[in-house]
Amino acid sequence: MSAKAMEVIKNEVENNPIVLYMKGTPDFPQCGFSARSAEALKACGVPFKAVNVFDDEEIYRQGVKIYSNWPTIPQLFVDGELVGGSDIVIDMFQSGELKTMLENAANKG
Repeated sequence: MSAKAMEVIKNEVENNPIVLYMKGTPDFPQCGFSARSAEALKACGVPFKAVNVFDDEEIYRQGVKIYSNWPTIPQLFVDGELVGGSDIVIDMFQSGELKTMLENAANKG
């Protein structure tokens, strides 16, 4: 992975309290896992940055997997830390933990 790709991802993750790397966009997801993750975040009512990994294959589609050491997309980062993929996001949403985490991150700024 290029140094540029690492820098771009690091910047996004560190400068946005909530970042979801996904296939497609929240309004037009391009896979079921990304769709479910985006829906869970939207249901929490907290603004988040969504990054379509198809916008730049080198930086996002492969780069974010290397950056996080997580093999799949989507990936949710909160306060600069990887939370996880779709299964983790959905489990946390169902338990109510996701909403609390996102609200805390959004209110820090």
